[in-house]
Amino acid sequence: MAEEIRPGLFRIVVPLPGNPLKEVNSYIIPTRERNLVIDTGMNRPECQVVLQAGFDELGMDPERTDFLATHLHADHQGLISTMMGQGSRAYMGELDTPAFRAGGNTWSEDGFMGDYARRSGFPADDLEASMQNHPGFKYSSAQTVNYIPLKDGDRLEAGDYRLEVLHTPGHTNGHICLYDRAKKLLFSGDHVLGDITPNIATWSDDEDRLDQYMTSLKMVDELEVELCLPGHRNLIRNFHGRVAEIIEHHRVRANEVLEILEQGSMHAYDTARQMTWSIRARSWEEFPVMQRWFATGEAIAHLQYIEGKGLIEMREVGDLIMFSTNGAARL
Repeated sequence: MAEEIRPGLFRIVVPLPGNPLKEVNSYIIPTRERNLVIDTGMNRPECQVVLQAGFDELGMDPERTDFLATHLHADHQGLISTMMGQGSRAYMGELDTPAFRAGGNTWSEDGFMGDYARRSGFPADDLEASMQNHPGFKYSSAQTVNYIPLKDGDRLEAGDYRLEVLHTPGHTNGHICLYDRAKKLLFSGDHVLGDITPNIATWSDDEDRLDQYMTSLKMVDELEVELCLPGHRNLIRNFHGRVAEIIEHHRVRANEVLEILEQGSMHAYDTARQMTWSIRARSWEEFPVMQRWFATGEAIAHLQYIEGKGLIEMREVGDLIMFSTNGAARL
């Protein structure tokens, strides 16, 4: 069912069965000339049925419908190739499109993510299962999409909406938000979420993903935003209050990691084992393998962030990446 949020702007809540995220918000701006769809849900029948029903309700012609993914994750772009017509255009942030096109070796235990996971202490016995069951592998686009790359400052028009592209790296390298300055409206993708905190994870030494995210978060906090339209769950009306909560969440999280490392040197997997998680399980070992995967990636991001602040030290011990405190104070 399509819910009208503002005149000429609709939301379709697309279910994600069996996924802790529960659902993804697909935003639709239908016009007589061309329709714009922002995010779609995963490439799976349960998502397609609901999205198609919303399209039918709004009378949308696929041949004059364009699609935009706020980032490369499957829950935001998985259905684009299935739903687009021959006349459709598809957009994504310029730093996510190359990764998406060249991602053939990403979902492999021998790819860069699998290699870094091993070096971070992730058990070899679980590695293949975590890679093969990753939603990015299972539910991504049915076929390659030739995305039109968007960069910071680009502008799109759809009906009465004038959308400015904001490059907001952190959740992914090429994540983008869309801002209507006149309407004080922000489509935030997974950059700002109201009911949960965005997963900030990394499997590489190439960038400090959490530092990128915090910088991007403070940037959007300078905008005038009356209504934030996130990629998941409820709309955000107290935008600046929510940004402050997320910043504080990561400060507390970083200090928790520092406290854990006071026990001694350890890798990211063992750090994640001792961090506080909202997942309902009696022990870390009973976490579903994919949740241990996401938790470890988040632990790596926090460890690298703290190391970048000079509060801990990183070194390689054999084939493992280990972290230890240097006696520094908390953040």
